[in-house]
Amino acid sequence: MSLLSKPTNGSFTLPRLLAVGAALALTVGLAACAPAAGTTDDAAGAAAGDANAETVSFAKDDATLVFGVVPDTVDTQTNYQPLMDYIAEITGKEVEYHESTDYAALIEAAVAGKIDVASFSGFTYVTATNNGAKITPFASIITQEGEEPGYYSEAIVPEGSSITSIDGFKGKKVCFVDPSSTSGYLFPSYNLLEAGIDPEKDVTPVFAGKHDVSALKTSEGVECEAGFAEDSVAENQAGVKIIAKTKVPGAPMVVSDSLPAELKTTIVEGLSNITITDIQDAGIKNADSEGFINTFYALAPVDDEYYDLIRDICEATNAKQCQ
Repeated sequence: MSLLSKPTNGSFTLPRLLAVGAALALTVGLAACAPAAGTTDDAAGAAAGDANAETVSFAKDDATLVFGVVPDTVDTQTNYQPLMDYIAEITGKEVEYHESTDYAALIEAAVAGKIDVASFSGFTYVTATNNGAKITPFASIITQEGEEPGYYSEAIVPEGSSITSIDGFKGKKVCFVDPSSTSGYLFPSYNLLEAGIDPEKDVTPVFAGKHDVSALKTSEGVECEAGFAEDSVAENQAGVKIIAKTKVPGAPMVVSDSLPAELKTTIVEGLSNITITDIQDAGIKNADSEGFINTFYALAPVDDEYYDLIRDICEATNAKQCQ
C-alpha cells in the first residue's frame, strides 16, 4: 500500500502501511534486587536510595539544560529560541542550544546522555532508542490551530520539469536530506520502493544535509533533478512544484530519563499542551517573530506508541539506519 498522495485542494490522511501479521514483542528483563541476609530494612532502603541517585544526571550540570535539535534548516536556532526561553522560564535553568552536525550526531549525543531535552524527528527518535538512548517522547509540535501532530514529506521537482509523478524519479539525481531524516529519506525511500525504484541503485542520491538546501538544489535543477523536503520548506521554495506528499508522524519533543523526577514532571506538564499564546503571554522575547510563528502553534501530547508507524516502515524498507 503506497503512502503517497498526489497534491489536491483537500485534506490528506495517513493510511496504515502494513498489515502486520504478528506484533513484535520486546521483553525487558528486570533484575529484582533483594537485601542480603542479615541486612536491616534501613540499610536496604539506603542502598536503594543510592542506586536511584546514580540514575540522576544532567548532560552538562544541574544548572543547565542542554536542548538538542536535528539540523533541519539554516534558521533552526532562531526558530527554536522562544521555546528554549520558555523552558528556561518554567524550570529556572539555563537552556543551552545544541545543534548536531547531522542527524547521526544527535542520535549519538542522546545515546551518550549529552542532551536533556530535544526536538527529534520520528526516525531519529526510533533509531536513538534502538541504540540505547534513555529518552521519552512527550509532545509534538503542530504549526496551525486545529491540526493534529504530523507534517508532510513532499516530492518536488524543478518548476519546468516534465516529471509528473514519483515514477519519473528513476535514473535521476535525487536530493534527500539526510540518511536519518524521517521526511527527507525514510518515507521517500518507502515511496520510491513502492514505485519499483531502489533508492540506492535506481537513482543518484544527493544528501543535502538540510531541508531548505534540498529544496533549493532541486529548484536549481543542476545537482538534483528531483528531491524531497518537509512541507514548511518545500511550499515556500520558489522554483519547485510539488508532485506528491505523504503524511509523517509529528516530530517528538523528548526528555532525558536521567533528569530528576520533579524536573521531568515540570518539563512534561509545562510543555505538553502549551500554545504560542502561552509563550507570548509569558513575555518571551521574539515569540511573535515570523520564523517562530511559521513553525510553531502549539505542542500536543504524544507517546512512544505513536511512532510505531516509523518502526513499521523501518521493517518494510529494511533501512539500515533503523538498526
